[in-house]
Amino acid sequence: MSAKTRVESLLRLADIRIGGRRPFDIRVHKPRLYARVLAGGSLALGESYMDGWWDVPRLDEFFNRLLRAELDRKVKTPGMALTVIKANVVNLQSRKRAHIIGERHYDIGNNLYSRMLDRRMNYSCGYWAKARTLDAAQEAKLDLICRKLKLKKGMKVLDIGCGWGGFAQYAAEKYGVSVVGITVSREQATLARERCKDLPVEIRLQDYRALDEEFDRIVSIGMIEHVGRKNYRTYFRVADRCLKQGGLFLLHTIGRNRSGSSSDQWIERYIFPNSMLPSLKQLTGAVEGRFVVEDIHNFGPDYDKTLLAWHANFTHHWKQIDTKGKYGKRFYRMWTYYLLSSAGSFRSRKNQLWQLVLSKGVDTYEPVR
Repeated sequence: MSAKTRVESLLRLADIRIGGRRPFDIRVHKPRLYARVLAGGSLALGESYMDGWWDVPRLDEFFNRLLRAELDRKVKTPGMALTVIKANVVNLQSRKRAHIIGERHYDIGNNLYSRMLDRRMNYSCGYWAKARTLDAAQEAKLDLICRKLKLKKGMKVLDIGCGWGGFAQYAAEKYGVSVVGITVSREQATLARERCKDLPVEIRLQDYRALDEEFDRIVSIGMIEHVGRKNYRTYFRVADRCLKQGGLFLLHTIGRNRSGSSSDQWIERYIFPNSMLPSLKQLTGAVEGRFVVEDIHNFGPDYDKTLLAWHANFTHHWKQIDTKGKYGKRFYRMWTYYLLSSAGSFRSRKNQLWQLVLSKGVDTYEPVR
């Protein structure tokens, strides 16, 4: 069987045609693509898109169909096995390696992120239940978190992985709390300090493992995806020692349906180095004996809408982002692939978005939606 015939038979399982006219059908520009993808799996698929070997009018829907048909599990390569072995042997998210994600992803340009994200620069899923715009969805998400945490004026809040200060700014302005936010990104820390300079907010360039002080509330929004399976118990032990008795901890995270130890090869190399999405089994196993799980809320489909909004902003503002050719065409295709393939992963329900409310044993907790 030729490489093309093999790929055609796989794509047929997802009702995707080579050279078809539907928006999710693939258009192949280089016949060598078929052998390249069969030999290299998801890494080769992404790299060949960056190289311009193929196109799809609707990448998001292409990946929705591909993932629903579980084609990602039907092509196995030696590289995939090596990625899993490496993740199981090496602590990829150790304290010495914590800065890597900051340097290679979050420090690549505040100009990019400020034009792609909402006005508060939230780089996590919005809450679209009643929202019609990205700004409204992110404000709704922030308020949802504050209400779930039962914030009251004067409380001291820890934000683990504070990004550009979106939550810290909102919580301090709207709820009258003081916030300590930590990040491993220098660019995030610099801009977050500027945005929060007139508020009771302290932004630190610090690894979570160095924390050792008490807070009334803890929040962590889209950061545990960089912690790694080998460090979950340490992460929750730090949160335990930093949370006052009677306090609440809200964890906002992307999650996967099956437990694993590594990330997609393409995502690992080009977007989020040393990242790993947790499963509920892994999270609840890590909190066992430390926290009570008060609430679990899944609004994963909202990430599909959020990613499409980011992509719309990215493409609309591309000329302002790529001033003087700073990023270039290959980056444009890489970032498009990242945003739209991710949207497809949430639409297919392969990825989820969970908010967990954890406590150290409060008398009662009324879930908030």
